[in-house]
Amino acid sequence: MCKAGSFYLWILQLIVLLAILALGLWLTLTPKNPTFTIVELTLPSSKNSSAGTDNQDGTISYTLEISNPSKDSTVYYDEILLVFYFGQDLIGNNKIPAFEQGKGDKIQKSNHVDANDKKVGRAISDGISKGKADLKVDLATKIKYKTWGVKSKHHEVKLEAEIPVGSDGKILGKKKHIQLRNPSKKWKLRANKFL
Repeated sequence: MCKAGSFYLWILQLIVLLAILALGLWLTLTPKNPTFTIVELTLPSSKNSSAGTDNQDGTISYTLEISNPSKDSTVYYDEILLVFYFGQDLIGNNKIPAFEQGKGDKIQKSNHVDANDKKVGRAISDGISKGKADLKVDLATKIKYKTWGVKSKHHEVKLEAEIPVGSDGKILGKKKHIQLRNPSKKWKLRANKFL
């Protein structure tokens, strides 16, 4: 009887050990989400315009830094959609083509967005000339991870950020890099129009 009891105890210990090992492997191999940061943003301002002529077209030049903190996973991005707002008014949107990012890599994508409506462009220029304009940016994409040769299913990424812009047409304040965060509930109402 003692041998049967110790056999069952041995099987139980083996099962517990395998469960702990599986949990440890799962925790180490779970990829970390990539981070998206606006590292540079420039709007036309009266200080930036040449010969005193106001550039009020509302063109936004930006640089988006995408960081993959996972040391074990490659990230495959579908097309990335960026939508810019001034208050509740749509400035414009921009798409970054699909690409692959290696393990632990950081890449920067620079581009520009033209205001769809010239009234919005003038409102942005007026806000900048008064010293501050608050922009909002929404980001949407889908990603896949590849860990040890196995690709995951698609994961939806939806992020947003508020960007204060100063009178010089650049990001205002000490914090010059704006990291995009999880969105508020209002995001779905705005961004679903473009997806």
